[in-house]
Amino acid sequence: MLKLFQSIFGGKEEQGRYPESLIEMAIERAVDGTYPRLRAMSGYHKRLREPVIHAVDHVIGLVDAIARPVPASSAQFASDPRLAALFVSPEHMHEVLGKDPVLNEYRDQHPEATEGTTALLLAQRHERNIFGVELQGETVRRDVAQVSVSFGSHRLLDPNANEDEVRRQLKRRAFDHLLGLALARISEAKGERAGLSQQRDLLSWKLRVLKKGGWNFEDRPAGHIDALAVQRELDEIESRMEALSVDDRTLSGQLDVVTDLLSDAEKQLWAEPVELHLDRMNIKRDAQYPDARRIGFNELHNARGESLAMLFVSLNLRELPQRDKTFANAERLI
Repeated sequence: MLKLFQSIFGGKEEQGRYPESLIEMAIERAVDGTYPRLRAMSGYHKRLREPVIHAVDHVIGLVDAIARPVPASSAQFASDPRLAALFVSPEHMHEVLGKDPVLNEYRDQHPEATEGTTALLLAQRHERNIFGVELQGETVRRDVAQVSVSFGSHRLLDPNANEDEVRRQLKRRAFDHLLGLALARISEAKGERAGLSQQRDLLSWKLRVLKKGGWNFEDRPAGHIDALAVQRELDEIESRMEALSVDDRTLSGQLDVVTDLLSDAEKQLWAEPVELHLDRMNIKRDAQYPDARRIGFNELHNARGESLAMLFVSLNLRELPQRDKTFANAERLI
């Protein structure tokens, strides 16, 4: 059975130095997360070993490279241009974070939590061409071509009072994201071959369920995750797939997809530094522009062309709007 919400990481791993137990768990998670019938292939464990170690190396380096948390506070907002770019105002920041469903689930489960809660903040960066007003010397010019930058779809991942625990969960998430990319590739490849539509549909269904369970960095439906319901749905998918016939040639091809993708992990999921110079209206400017603020952050990319701005933040939950407990309880019943 796929242990969806468990992590293969212990939290103290160093690149290239892993206990055999972690490697074993990572190999089995790679199989469970893609196509469990790969275990029918002779030597699957040996073929996956080096690609899995490579992928583990990559995700540990990726997450460990994330800078220490930035306080998402009213005081920090005035001095940190990244927060000022991501949000309109301190009040807007607190409103957005206070409504985050993942953070609210954490608050419900940890009512004692106050200061020092850390999480990874993700947001989508949007740029659009506009025509604005610009002052050049003493002359006001209108209809000047400009580029406006905005951030939306803010959300928090893996909030916890322990920063090491947040990083541990992010490593699991990054590894699982790679598996999700492999599963998508297997599903698409199956769609290209006649007579395999049922397996393709089951694999696509599995990918949707994994996303619903929070297996990657993509947005998930709002509300509480019913772990048991997700697990039951995955078990049903695997049961149906077990009933389908599959030849060794097909299995070998699927194993090739997984090994190739994990061996190429750094080209499948990576972070890139972004540097922008924005004025106080989030208009792109040259670095020499008098009102320009340098905004430096990292953006997470994957091989499917998706990208997200990311910032590790610490939260003082006392600053956030208090959640209506009646509404929170009603949410769970929907």
